[in-house]
Amino acid sequence: MHFVQRGIVRGPAILAALLLAVTGCSPGPDQPETGATQPAAERTESPESSVEPPLSWGPSLADEAAAKQAIEKLDDAELAGQVIMAQYTGTSVSAAAGLVKKHHLAGVITMADNLPTDAAGKVDTDKLHDVTEAIQKAAEDDGREWPAIIGVDQEGGPVARLSSPVTGFPAFMSYGAAGDAELARRAARVQAAELAELGYTLDFAPSIDVTAGAEDAVIGVRSPAGDPQLAAKVGSAAVQGFSDAGVVSTVKHFPGHGSLTTDSHESLPVLDSSLKALEARDWVPFRAAIDDGAPVVMMGHIAAKAIDPGKPASLSKQAYKTLRSRLGFEGVAVTDALNMGAVDASAGDATVEAIRAGADLALMPADTASAHAALVAAVKDGSLKRSRLEQAATRVVTLMMWQQEQAGKAEAATADDAAPAEVSQQVSAAGITMVHGKCGKELVRDSVTVVGGTTTDRARFAAAAKQAGVSTGSGPTVRLLGASGSPGGDIAVALDGPWALKRSDADTQLALYGRTKGAFAALLDVLTGKKDAPGKLPLTIKGLDEDAGCG
Repeated sequence: MHFVQRGIVRGPAILAALLLAVTGCSPGPDQPETGATQPAAERTESPESSVEPPLSWGPSLADEAAAKQAIEKLDDAELAGQVIMAQYTGTSVSAAAGLVKKHHLAGVITMADNLPTDAAGKVDTDKLHDVTEAIQKAAEDDGREWPAIIGVDQEGGPVARLSSPVTGFPAFMSYGAAGDAELARRAARVQAAELAELGYTLDFAPSIDVTAGAEDAVIGVRSPAGDPQLAAKVGSAAVQGFSDAGVVSTVKHFPGHGSLTTDSHESLPVLDSSLKALEARDWVPFRAAIDDGAPVVMMGHIAAKAIDPGKPASLSKQAYKTLRSRLGFEGVAVTDALNMGAVDASAGDATVEAIRAGADLALMPADTASAHAALVAAVKDGSLKRSRLEQAATRVVTLMMWQQEQAGKAEAATADDAAPAEVSQQVSAAGITMVHGKCGKELVRDSVTVVGGTTTDRARFAAAAKQAGVSTGSGPTVRLLGASGSPGGDIAVALDGPWALKRSDADTQLALYGRTKGAFAALLDVLTGKKDAPGKLPLTIKGLDEDAGCG
């Protein structure tokens, strides 16, 4: 048997049409929850229809039935592995594949130090493909009839584990500035298709947190907007784009990380908002994405006072119950990385606590072997009921059976899409925002001076300028701004958050929301007057005109 994945050896789909009457994954006795899985009676197809109705998050009743049958055959060790997604060390084929097979893991995540590189320091995509293929072979050799999860943090912008030759995409805030749902869907589809070709099945994107702007310590331009409705619009579109390409998306970080000033990688942030405020702001994009079929929600290491004071949502039974009952989520709930500073527990304790609380997938426990052993021991001593572990594993296996089917359909869905680099530039061109200055004006002609930014930023600017017929070294000064702004220059360009422009005194101020080659090409089109800057500020920033823009 071979798993159906783009970039991985193809074969026949494993699922027959199991049109069984099932009741779904009922909550385990140690996890009371409402709306965890819609009863079969409420999902029954009409007599006139031969099309099986899907679950609210994508998979079919047949996927769920097949997953339940598969899970019933697993022993405790195999079952425990299906709720763990681990990080591995090194870049070798054996490092990842061996871990999956030894502990029967649901899958692995690749981080920057897991990526094989060539002599030029670029990602060696052939070797990377060998690794992902070996992971799937390890899952097959372990006797399972569903693919492993192979995940990556590839949001675009500041969070992109894969670099050249994989296409760079701008920060997600560029999508919010563009305000174009169809463009967001197309870009997510193209980005996901490129990941699928490398063997990835899941991306930990998009981040749909509603940002507070400069005060937001972690999310910033990873968020689409400070406007909840705008964040919902482009966030849901991105989720649909990922599904089109046969890659599982992950909306994050519930219950909302965009207004926090503490970095959960280091310590536990506290969310002070009332339930009413969370409903009106932070949960708007999550609710929209869930209503549109988001398959996975990431639970953040965030202590929400209105839900469970002092407890990270990732380890809080009340937080998972809120996600299920209040927002109606029925899919896979994954923790944020359990090796982060906000989680004050050993690898095994944190994993058991997360699964017991209601997580379906424990991400990156600090020690995989300890986490796996702790789950098995907890089932044996009764501190974790096997029914809860079965419920979690059933959701994960259902997800991957569905993903395999989606991957088999994806090539037709993405056949007419433009090249990733072209679409990436389209996003930047649609999002670039004239925050201050005159629209439709030629700002530079034959030559320009560029200052600020990083060496790479200036090199990419120079390359884009050359392509546009503009030399560098003299003429109007373009100041590239990173996270913080600086005065001076004729033209200021915020490469990250637009709030960097608050300190600028330049006559022309542009927000670019990205540092990709396509972003700089879009910038030169505006500077030379070939195109307008059509984007709008996707959040309110004191001192900047929120109605500014040429669109």
